[in-house]
Amino acid sequence: MKSTLTYLRPVLFGALWAAVLVYMVWAGASSRRERTAKKIRSLKVEVVDSTSRGYLVTGAQVRKWISQGGIGTVGTAVDAIDLQAIERLIARNGFVDRVAAYVTDPGVLHVRISPREPLLRLLTDGMNAYVTDEGYVFAAPRASSLYVPVVTGSYRPPFPADYVGNARDYLEHRLRQIDEQIDELERSKYPVYRREQAYEAEYQRTRRKRLKRRWWKGESAAEFDKRVDALLDEKARARRTWRYRTRVIRAEIERIEARQDDERRKQKKLVKSYEDFMKLLTFVETVENDDFWRSEVVQIAAHATPSGALEVELTPRSGRYTILFGRLEEVDRKFDKLMRFYRNGLPALGWGTYRTIDIRYDNQVVCKK
Repeated sequence: MKSTLTYLRPVLFGALWAAVLVYMVWAGASSRRERTAKKIRSLKVEVVDSTSRGYLVTGAQVRKWISQGGIGTVGTAVDAIDLQAIERLIARNGFVDRVAAYVTDPGVLHVRISPREPLLRLLTDGMNAYVTDEGYVFAAPRASSLYVPVVTGSYRPPFPADYVGNARDYLEHRLRQIDEQIDELERSKYPVYRREQAYEAEYQRTRRKRLKRRWWKGESAAEFDKRVDALLDEKARARRTWRYRTRVIRAEIERIEARQDDERRKQKKLVKSYEDFMKLLTFVETVENDDFWRSEVVQIAAHATPSGALEVELTPRSGRYTILFGRLEEVDRKFDKLMRFYRNGLPALGWGTYRTIDIRYDNQVVCKK
């Protein structure tokens, strides 16, 4: 009896596992048949906006994008829905931070979008873009309604007007391009150096030439002197040619080095422009984080000085004057100075007395009517 049970145990276990496997295959096939038979009944778009200052995109716009993209939704079999295509289509918009598309029972297609949260809007010198606090730039979507600080003026940021992406990435890309250009210019010196070496070797061969009197041929002193004069003339011509070629080579090298210096200056200018751009973002953040200045500052105008430094002017809510803030340095000290003037100076002098209030200078406020 015991031997029979020993024999039957693996058979029973095998039959049990086979039954489980058959059930799993049947359940999977049944699930697939049910899923294939199911169709999308509705499309639900959720825009997760962490800001209360307006919106960048609406659900209706997202539905329009999907429809124009030719991607089937309502009425399409659940298995036929290309969720990745929907996510790629929506993610192409630079203002979209994250997007997820998924299907839930009973046949509801969900599209969940998290847009980026801009810090400011650039309306300067052909620009019309939003910028996040991290320096991510994206074009202002059509029909967007978002209340963020606006920066106007002649200021040119360190990226082109149609750029979408992180400003730091663009800076590093341009710096790499310039480095490659500098390296290419450096390589262009090599054939010039080789020519210089060849000219030098040719000149040294001529310089090393020596003459001996051909006694064995009965050469006379006059004939020898004539040969010496000819060699001296040859050496003089070689020296003049070598000097001329050296000047040409030196001028060619200097032209290449001048172009390299121009490229290095471009790099420094780009880095400085990026630093000013980030200072501008920090400045706007400072204004937005202060309840009083967030309410008082209506508009920020940015422009570059002849030296290339970034300066800003502020349009206040409380009067018809312009605040000349200057460079974005010692920002807290300047705001403290302006606040003291607001409290102690303007109430006595009158809020409509001056046309400009200049706080660019140390320890003083200069007003002009």
